Amino acid sequence: MASSNGIPATGSGLVVSFGEMLIDFVPTVSGVSLAEAPGFLKAPGGAPANVAIAVARLGGKAAFVGKLGDDEFGHMLAGILKENGVVADGITFDQGARTALAFVTLRADGEREFMFYRNPSADMLLKPEELNLELIRSAKVFHYGSISLIVEPCRSAHLKAMEVAKDAGCLLSYDPNLRLPLWPSAEEARKQIRSIWEKADLIKVSDVELEFLTESDKIDDEAAMSLWHPNLKLLLVTLGEHGSRYYTKVTTISLSKHFDSYI
Repeated sequence: MASSNGIPATGSGLVVSFGEMLIDFVPTVSGVSLAEAPGFLKAPGGAPANVAIAVARLGGKAAFVGKLGDDEFGHMLAGILKENGVVADGITFDQGARTALAFVTLRADGEREFMFYRNPSADMLLKPEELNLELIRSAKVFHYGSISLIVEPCRSAHLKAMEVAKDAGCLLSYDPNLRLPLWPSAEEARKQIRSIWEKADLIKVSDVELEFLTESDKIDDEAAMSLWHPNLKLLLVTLGEHGSRYYTKVTTISLSKHFDSYI
């Protein structure tokens, strides 16, 4: 069922992703640092936007809420969302700021290297009054990260969107997607990421984020459950090539990368 303007009604399974969408520049060869790269290829990026496109490609209903620059890259990204079947009614364009850029590589030592161009970028300038609240209220799942918490006015827009989604009965899904170079300090990142922790119904963290948030080098059930809060329904910890582990109030299950190992 849909509302009169074509937006799917609550309960239809719509996943609305909120946050950043940007251009990733990746080296034309693998295993080099950014400085060593002979050239770069552009690719659409941004974790919340990636989720929206993944949902749509898997046959689900997805929408994206965020701000892009009123430039060639911004309109290219909006077009990619639409081409993949993602509802783009939540996108606004900023005429004074550019679409965010990121240079990213996986070095020979296995470490990722990032360099961001956001000074400020359009996504950082999204205001609460620019939100498509009807689209947010129509969601079954409202998904977000933490990058939108770093600066105002996007932080206020993020908090407003969460509030509206929660009041509408949406399931709140949180992937912190830690990017330390974007934060003023590790302490501030940890504080702000945890500031909205207890609002989420579903939380996904990586093994690196688990260590960061618990300030421990342990990646085990005890460390994971230290992040549990009473209103949480599902906690998912991804472990890279070792698969993932998820937790509910009564169940702990470890999944290998082939999804054939249970404990």
